[in-house]
Amino acid sequence: MKRRNFLRAAVVGAGVTAFGNTLTSGALAAPAQNGPSPYGPLRPPDANGIALPEGFTSRVVARSRQRVAGYVWHDAPDGGAVFADGTGWIYVSNSEIAPGGGASALRFDANGTITSAYRILADTRRNCAGGAMPWGTWVSCEEVDGGYAYECNPRGPASAAVRRPAMGRFTHEAAAADPVRKAVYQTEDISDGCFYRFLPTTWGDLSSGTLEVLVAGSATSGPFTWAKVPDPDGSPVATRNQVRGAKRFSSGEGLHYANDTAWFTTKGDNRVWQVNLLNNTYELAYDDSLVNPGTPPLTGVDNITGSGSGDLFVAEDGGNMEICIITPDDIVAPFLRISGQSSSEICGPAFTPAGDRLYFSSQRGTTGSSSGGITYEVTGPFRR
Repeated sequence: MKRRNFLRAAVVGAGVTAFGNTLTSGALAAPAQNGPSPYGPLRPPDANGIALPEGFTSRVVARSRQRVAGYVWHDAPDGGAVFADGTGWIYVSNSEIAPGGGASALRFDANGTITSAYRILADTRRNCAGGAMPWGTWVSCEEVDGGYAYECNPRGPASAAVRRPAMGRFTHEAAAADPVRKAVYQTEDISDGCFYRFLPTTWGDLSSGTLEVLVAGSATSGPFTWAKVPDPDGSPVATRNQVRGAKRFSSGEGLHYANDTAWFTTKGDNRVWQVNLLNNTYELAYDDSLVNPGTPPLTGVDNITGSGSGDLFVAEDGGNMEICIITPDDIVAPFLRISGQSSSEICGPAFTPAGDRLYFSSQRGTTGSSSGGITYEVTGPFRR
């Protein structure tokens, strides 16, 4: 993994929180290894069952099938993002159920008080992850064969959401915008999935454009190119099978972009990939089979986000129900752990614009059922 020299957080476009970094030149290095967390060890679980470092606190902000600000929060909360909203912010969250998935939002004032909650997307299927766009919209992705990406207004209503077929029909997982190259990257959650790039005809308008797929060899690092997907509709030939040499990834999951770099996770092999978009090369940022010595701290890799300090936060689907940190110094360590919820997964980590609050969900909570989802907020001295 190339050493990373990170910049501070920046706000891009219409109030979307984004985090930047630059890559220094140098030889390839080993993926991230076990080490001490910059936040110190985890304390015993708090009243919410969350083990956190010293100085951090948690609270529950929503529960599936329970009212929050008069709105019944959705089942199976999954991928999410935070959008600036005046002096406050909005957290959006997908619902990974079918039928009746979609996405909802929580609006907070400057003090972190929830002022409203509402639906922003309805009547879709297994909305897993997605991505915040620099112009202030949320792209929510269907994790089903022939699934669509939907563009939503975080401020609602659900009727304002628009299907974006030009972004391709496949088992969508996550999306991330690259304002430099005017591209939106996408992961595919299937065992022989691909990594895609969508180039809108007009930046800021996802209604038309060109869908491309990453082409590379079978190695875990090296150069890559992009090739056009002839038929983004994916019928009768799936998008991943239309281009010879398209690189296969074992069930793509979360995706995070920061200046000239995309990181994404693959749950089939517990890896975090790093794509250098300046040099058109890729490599491993983390691989649980290469952690030495000791037991890999991060397994069941899923959603991923970044902080202003350049730390990556990776949520686990299973594992120890942790969010782990990968630092710019290539150290991986637990940041938090949820106890008593071994039949769940952690989803939707996202920071506020100020970088002092982290939101995420336990998709099935203590019940192990989609109706038991819990959405949390963690506040504390995050590195910025």
